[in-house]
Amino acid sequence: MAEIGFDTFEQVDIRVGTVTRAEPFPEARKPAIKLWVDFGDEVGIRKSSARITDHYAPETLVGKQVMGVVNFPPRQIGPFMSEALVLGFADAQGAIVLAIPDHDTPNGARLC
Repeated sequence: MAEIGFDTFEQVDIRVGTVTRAEPFPEARKPAIKLWVDFGDEVGIRKSSARITDHYAPETLVGKQVMGVVNFPPRQIGPFMSEALVLGFADAQGAIVLAIPDHDTPNGARLC
């Protein structure tokens, strides 16, 4: 993988937010969940389509804090406009595990 400078990394706006709403996304080509995430006063609530159905059900996500990139352009995912990229890691089987803070963190706090 190519190295990048720290100034390039600083351009990626990664923030913590709280899931306020989560719904199944049956129209998606790959199994996904629609999320609404509150990224604080500066960013607001952003929608995201997340392929996290192997480890999570919509009803377990409301109130959970997640990390996401908030400065990518919106992306149309079927009939849903995704406005943030919720971050995660692939487990040994390739299923996505959410990247989450291990302590309560104010919504909108930026990764530093």
